[in-house]
Amino acid sequence: MTRRVVVLPDPAAVAAATADRVVATVRNAIRRRGVCRLVLSGGATPLLAYPLLLAPPRVDAVDWSSVEFFWADERAVPPTYLDSNYNAALGVFLSDLPGVRLSAVHRMEAERGDLDAAAADYQAEIARAFGLRGADAAIPAFDLAWLGMGRDGHTASLFPGSAALGERRRWAVANWTGGAAGWRMTLTYPILNAAREVLFQVCGPDKRDALAATLRGETPAARVRARRTLWLVDREAAG
Repeated sequence: MTRRVVVLPDPAAVAAATADRVVATVRNAIRRRGVCRLVLSGGATPLLAYPLLLAPPRVDAVDWSSVEFFWADERAVPPTYLDSNYNAALGVFLSDLPGVRLSAVHRMEAERGDLDAAAADYQAEIARAFGLRGADAAIPAFDLAWLGMGRDGHTASLFPGSAALGERRRWAVANWTGGAAGWRMTLTYPILNAAREVLFQVCGPDKRDALAATLRGETPAARVRARRTLWLVDREAAG
């Protein structure tokens, strides 16, 4: 496992580097395996990179019909709500990407009343997308998990002190995050750490303490240790 931290001048530079890395990783996966399985996240930071992926030359560098899209986490709200991670990605990214197949967009149905059952169904959907069969299937490897980090050091919906931090078997779970965040659905460490690559995009002075704590191994984000983990951060986050 390798971890690399790259400090860039500002959020615009981080967004450009993120978009370039996404394009390179997606192209490599398609070349090697004929498909790329990409995990998206919520939050404001990815919104800086989405427009760059929609513009030439990046948008033309990828066969987007060969990409399968998943989510790292989702709020327990309908997909039409503004604070839905799926809705955010759809509105400013996926709906404008050429060639995206509806069947390749695997959203978390976190609005369902039985969130535990919805999480189990999402695990089953991931398995089907990878062509896996059986309850004891090996943990699949996403080609890229594109993540962010909160001011408290959480990533996906793996919040400090929450029950999902201790999950060792399931790939997706319902998680009570406490406070205003409430119930979420989240991918877990077993499947995030099985990814071929994890990309963290982190910007802003409000992330400085969390980033420092993460690099010391003290936050939920610090426990994401994929085969390759790349942190793209701006100077204000790096401190």
